[in-house]
Formats: sequence, structure tokens, C-alpha cells
Amino acid sequence: MLASITLLLVFQLFGEIFVQALGLPVPGPVMGMLFLFIALVIRGHAPVPLRETASNLLQHLSLLFVPAGAGVMIHAGLLAREWLPTLVALVASTAITLLVTALVMRLGAREQ
Repeated sequence: MLASITLLLVFQLFGEIFVQALGLPVPGPVMGMLFLFIALVIRGHAPVPLRETASNLLQHLSLLFVPAGAGVMIHAGLLAREWLPTLVALVASTAITLLVTALVMRLGAREQ
């Protein structure tokens, strides 16, 4: 499990370095996950220890929302002042996510 967590953190580090070096407007961990995805596609499968570690992390995913919830509470005044742009961003990003997910599902179904 330690090796798998280290691997996940190394990919996150690579993502951070890549984003900082090129000045991209993307979070480093997102780029790291893209790199991990590409590596797993090239490999053809995820190693069992990595799968087990990912499953364990996903079981405790709700704990990762605690800092975000605390941030919302701290910045409640800002959210109250800027509610309209925040609402528009949330609705637009949700719609885009749904459309991209539907497109990926359609392409995936076509492949099979």
C-alpha cells in the first residue's frame, strides 16, 4: 500500500512540476492524474496493489470534503456577495461535465 500511495504522490508531483514549468491554468494533481491514466493505458491494466489502494482511498473519500466544507464556511460572506457568478459557474460546469460524460459513454459503447 505504501508503494501505491508513493506512486500516486509521484504522479501528483510530476503534474505539479509540469503545470508550474509551463504555467498552465490546470491544477497539478489533475495533470498528474492524466499522466497516471496515460501510464495505465500504455501498461494495459492497473496493478492489483494500486487498485486496492485506490479502492481504500475511495471508501474514505468523504473525509476529503471536510477541508472544502470548512473553506465554504470561512468564505460564506464572499459567497453571499458573489452568489450569481458562483451559481453560473456551478451550473455551467455541471452541464459541461454531464455532456462530456455522455459523449465518453457514447464513444465507449461504440467501441464495444
